[in-house]
Amino acid sequence: MSFRLLSGDPPRSAILALLLMAIVAALAAAPFLFPGPKALAVAAKILVFIILVASYDLLLGYTGIVSFAHTMFFGIGAYGVAIASIRMEPGWTAVFTGVAGGMAVSLAFALLIGLASLRVRAIFYAMITLAVAAAFQTLVSQLSDLTGGEDGLNFKVPQMLRPAFRPFSEPLFGVAVDGRIITYYLIAAVCLVLFLMLLRIVNSPFGRVLQAIRENPFRAEAIGYRTVLYRSLSNLLAAAFATLAGAMYALWLRYNGPDTTLSFEIMLNILLMVVIGGMGTMYGAVVGATLFVFAQSYLQDGLHAVHEVVSGIPPLALLFEPDRWLLWLGILFVLSVYYFPTGIAGRLRELARRPTGHTALPKSRGLR
Repeated sequence: MSFRLLSGDPPRSAILALLLMAIVAALAAAPFLFPGPKALAVAAKILVFIILVASYDLLLGYTGIVSFAHTMFFGIGAYGVAIASIRMEPGWTAVFTGVAGGMAVSLAFALLIGLASLRVRAIFYAMITLAVAAAFQTLVSQLSDLTGGEDGLNFKVPQMLRPAFRPFSEPLFGVAVDGRIITYYLIAAVCLVLFLMLLRIVNSPFGRVLQAIRENPFRAEAIGYRTVLYRSLSNLLAAAFATLAGAMYALWLRYNGPDTTLSFEIMLNILLMVVIGGMGTMYGAVVGATLFVFAQSYLQDGLHAVHEVVSGIPPLALLFEPDRWLLWLGILFVLSVYYFPTGIAGRLRELARRPTGHTALPKSRGLR
């Protein structure tokens, strides 16, 4: 049953399987294991970014498409929910209307970009998507009457998702269950379904064709596959999943603005998560998003603790200054790429495939 649920694509590494189970267990019990608003916010961000990174891996890792417009679809989903919740009566009707509207806009943009640009070479397509994303961010900032401009939009969510909503009169396992925890588990359930859908897509015949196009588009075209059509469909699917991730992120924050979902920094972070976790492995999205968001959220706190310990040693105190957390994040990224060139998930799978007692020659990246 579990093998079918994973679409015939298990982790294929005992260490990777244990790592994934630990992440899933921690996220499932986060409201009770790690009480507090910051820990819950970090866990919710990890869930959303797992889907966002996995959807981008569908493009980059499985189809070989380099796009810099992925955050545009992420932002469209978030703005769809925010605008609908402000213009309509706050409730589930507004949420579903916003998701549907955001999905329609995202798919229209993805189709136009795909049909107009996917015939050009990879570097030119990447530059076109970068230009479109930058233009869209500027447009959103200028349409202040609709999007709130640089200030963004604050909105109300359905009653049962509000912090004041208390379904139980007594605490559950020592934690007072409120609308925020209900929102968290709603996001967790949706993310689980979306991830299993992505896993099914990449392991379907359609997913195998995408991987064939990634490896050799000319050969795929020669044997009868219309590569432009498959790339366009991949682009549409990735945009749809990114839009849903954006809608969930807006529901969690109850706010959306240009810097929250549309900034180029988020696009770079997505790229880093894909590389750290491993391109062409959906499980890499889980590992990469978890490690990166956790480091991004707690590295400064860790440096602060170390700085207090070594405060009497000036060179070390200067090195472990909490404000230098981005430097340490960069160092951790360089080390992860050096020791895990195919990503953590990819490397663990390679080690699991090696025969024990023999020195295996390095393998080129094939279909996973």
